[in-house]
Amino acid sequence: MTEDNAAKAPEKVEAATEQNKRSPSDFLKAVLGRPVNVRLNSGTDYRGVLACLDGYMNIAMEQTEEYVDGQLKSKYGDCFIRGNNVLYISSQRR
Repeated sequence: MTEDNAAKAPEKVEAATEQNKRSPSDFLKAVLGRPVNVRLNSGTDYRGVLACLDGYMNIAMEQTEEYVDGQLKSKYGDCFIRGNNVLYISSQRR
């Protein structure tokens, strides 16, 4: 590598990582209408289709299943979760 190429290489790496960066807001927009797993502070999981959410992380889900200690406990048509109970939201494979 010449000195000129060596100087350009870090610029390319920085540009590539900037393009790959996604904010939490980008993630949430991408998973709207898709299956997600919502973990509550209590450890309970809710799996279903993310219908909508707001800035307080209040969540509305459809076709929701409730899992406690990994065991299916209940199935709900619609589910509303208050945001202060949410530990995380992850996407789920279809």
